[in-house]
Amino acid sequence: MSAEVQTKQAVLEPMPTMEEQQTTRPADGSAVLIQALKDQGVEVIFGYPGGAVLPIYDALYKDPIPHVLARHEQGAIHAAEGYARVSGKPGVVIATSGPGATNLVTGITDAMMDSLPLVVFTGQVASSVIGTDAFQEADIIGITQPITKHNYQVRDVADFPRIIKEAFHIASTGRRGPVVVDIPKNVATEVFTTPESFDVEVDLPGYQPTTTPNFLQIQKAVHTLTHAKKPIILAGAGILHAQAMDELKEFVERHRIPVTNTLLGLGSIPGDHELFLGMAGMHGTYTANMALSECDVLLNIGARFDDRLTGNLKTFAPNAKVIHIDIDPAEIGKNVPTEIPIVADAKEALKALLAADMYSPETEEWIESLVKKTEDFPLWYKEDDSALLPQQAIQIIHRLTNGDAIVTTDVGQHQMWAAQYYALNNPDHWVTSGGLGTMGFGFPAAIGAQFAKPDKRVVAIVGDAGFQMTAQELSLLQEFRIPVKVVILNNGALGMVRQWQETFYDERYSQSLIPVQPNFVKLAEAYDIKGYRINSPEEAEAVFAEALLSDEPVLIDCRVKQQENVYPMVAPGKGLHEMIGVSGK
Repeated sequence: MSAEVQTKQAVLEPMPTMEEQQTTRPADGSAVLIQALKDQGVEVIFGYPGGAVLPIYDALYKDPIPHVLARHEQGAIHAAEGYARVSGKPGVVIATSGPGATNLVTGITDAMMDSLPLVVFTGQVASSVIGTDAFQEADIIGITQPITKHNYQVRDVADFPRIIKEAFHIASTGRRGPVVVDIPKNVATEVFTTPESFDVEVDLPGYQPTTTPNFLQIQKAVHTLTHAKKPIILAGAGILHAQAMDELKEFVERHRIPVTNTLLGLGSIPGDHELFLGMAGMHGTYTANMALSECDVLLNIGARFDDRLTGNLKTFAPNAKVIHIDIDPAEIGKNVPTEIPIVADAKEALKALLAADMYSPETEEWIESLVKKTEDFPLWYKEDDSALLPQQAIQIIHRLTNGDAIVTTDVGQHQMWAAQYYALNNPDHWVTSGGLGTMGFGFPAAIGAQFAKPDKRVVAIVGDAGFQMTAQELSLLQEFRIPVKVVILNNGALGMVRQWQETFYDERYSQSLIPVQPNFVKLAEAYDIKGYRINSPEEAEAVFAEALLSDEPVLIDCRVKQQENVYPMVAPGKGLHEMIGVSGK
């Protein structure tokens, strides 16, 4: 991009050096928090103030860290997720007690399911009234216990430095995830008299993630792969979290083993690689799904075998010996029986496999059969001269951005089309809501991604329904002059719901069609953002070229064919080999 993101002056101010930060010690709990966040190298906070966190925001005013005032707490936490996914650093969120904290629950759950590191600070009523149903009181510890990696309630101001160090450590190590720190208002204002507590090191005997693979298990994997005739690698998001893309590519090329991705693993290997079969799962490619169905050895690296990937477990990879590498031992054997479990960081495991004395399996005949499948059953759609198809729109976006944009999505048809037709050239350029499938995620996640990578082009591909759930965050685009490109694939419907009703409910479209829509161009203009509308295939190329190559934030209302469906598709309860819509012939 020719110009980097220009942010507010507060964002551009240089962070104080560690020596400057240590010349004065913080005086109260809120100041301790700000100091501790600076010690962790926090670059930006996404938040929304309220009564219980006023002392924290007052401390932030006196000792600034760049802060993004979202227009809703859900926007703040999804932006933090986008920042975390692209930067690899924990996203930081602050919200007040009660409704402020509960508005974060969807984002916390989303981050937990997709292994995104967040540290979330929630205000709480004073300790003396906790449990009395005080104004804006909610038991956020109880609410978030099932959806966080860990959570804390700070009871003593002296514990603040330790808790914050531990929170960041837990969020960003092992299988990453969200950590909540609940701060009663009185603790935020308590006098801090123990500066030595800043020097406490993280010491968590009960939390020691295994990162190095077991030597004997690696040897078993090597032996099994060497004798395979039809091996396949399933590469999940664990590859990306471990930054193991180079090791994966080297292993794949050295031993000539085909590879497929989960939805969240896209980008872990270049989309145009000769051994890449495409995404697997419910809307995966025919080749990828049949490879999983026919393989004799399945090497899963950093994927959790969720139901949208496997289809009917009774028919999943029926002839395969399964090798499963995962940083989280709870995922191994949870859904799919595993012959060779390897608990390890994906990068360390691949390093061990590369260092092993492994003979390459004889795979050329297997590869040839998979190439033939791709030739016979590629992704397809039928062109319609009367309407722009969403697949065409995404192909145009891909061509104009050279496959190098950071792409964010919500959940639904547009998400699947983007996964199918926007082949990623680089890792960490794909930001989507996988496990939870959260509408409203894509647009604020794009804002967070742009803060993480201000020199990259960021495109939010969203649906018309999901976009309206967090559209208020348009305010941030002009406020911070963030050049995010918002592409609304507008089919006037809850697209995936409508497709399921067409396919499985005899076309009974119950509450899935949206007859009244806002004028999205005028909505953009109300926020002082350039808006475009595409009504036909003839307009698409020129409008996309002007809008996507601009250095300004833009919104594109792209009117697409309502009745278009995502294919291929594995119906609920069916196996991967039982896809429908495999061919348009």
